[in-house]
Amino acid sequence: MRVAIVTESFPPDVNGVAHCALRTAEHLIRRGHQPLVVAPAGPHDQDNGQDPCPVVRVPSLPLPGYPQVRVALPSRRTAAAITAHRADLVHLASPFILGVRGLAAATRLRIPAVAVYQTDLAGYAKTYLNTGEAAAWRRIRAVHTAAARTLAPSSASAAALAAQGVPRVHLWQRGVDSLRFHPAHRDEELRRELAPDGELIVGYVGRLAAEKHVELLAETCALPGIKVVIVGDGPSAPGLRAALPGAAFLGRRTGDDLARIYASLDVFCHTGPFETFCQTVQEAMASGVPVIAPAAGGPLDLVDHGRTGLLVPPGDAHAFGAAVQLLHADAGLRTRYGRLGRAAVADRTWEFVGDQLLDHYAQVLGERTAAVA
Repeated sequence: MRVAIVTESFPPDVNGVAHCALRTAEHLIRRGHQPLVVAPAGPHDQDNGQDPCPVVRVPSLPLPGYPQVRVALPSRRTAAAITAHRADLVHLASPFILGVRGLAAATRLRIPAVAVYQTDLAGYAKTYLNTGEAAAWRRIRAVHTAAARTLAPSSASAAALAAQGVPRVHLWQRGVDSLRFHPAHRDEELRRELAPDGELIVGYVGRLAAEKHVELLAETCALPGIKVVIVGDGPSAPGLRAALPGAAFLGRRTGDDLARIYASLDVFCHTGPFETFCQTVQEAMASGVPVIAPAAGGPLDLVDHGRTGLLVPPGDAHAFGAAVQLLHADAGLRTRYGRLGRAAVADRTWEFVGDQLLDHYAQVLGERTAAVA
């Protein structure tokens, strides 16, 4: 099968869309298929020989105020690449700008498109503009309605799409590398560096941006016996350094280094209320770390409240602090949540969810064949 993956982001970008698109391409190759990736070009993109398949880079500009996000410029390169690849199917990863062009190309070529919903653009519009939610949903609805099938990463996302009138929505969750993210990578030397007085280490991993609401950890920072550790970068970093006094900011970390940090935490907190899935929660669970997350979006599927972690009201800094205090006081509870959390996600490998994706492809292609027969 020849698949064109049109994605709004791809490595070296570090975010959920880029990571999922990369894993999809890798899995297609493992199963003997031929993927092509079309993605926005970054400021210093060049062929370093590490891409798993051919990647066509479309000219782009940084989003004003958020340079880590690239917006593709109008270009014929997307349609030309899909045509030249002789694609059987187009995979649209979080389509909004570039994905719309990929969808148009698929329509002209009369090949099906599978759209993967991954970004709560309506929530982002509310955060950054305090308006525009309705316009964002109109865009989302138009793109996903035109696709042969929409894949949502969580039951909350699927319900939101259905409520907006998007048809043909199916659940497709994300995988996790449960060998890389493993409790065995706990590093006592790192723990002594981060918490020299033996404090409970509470960590956040992710982008430092307004929609993540990391400032909600300010009350947690003030708790006695707690050390907050922040991993990631983004436009909110300077403000968060001021808002979270005493927190350790480790910057962007990846690979085995990131896995070592995860496993060395005592508690993981995710504060963002707009997560369609929340991969960092799943990585923390695979690392055997108890999780505190908002009772909204993707974490509702991932965290079994009172069994694998704690869900708190979105936007409630006091609730995050109270949950941390509860886990601080009960080492046995932390151990139990961590053990059961890992058991809940350890078998959800990228191979497993990749094969589920191939099943979706096969069903869409079968429906297309039946329709034209």
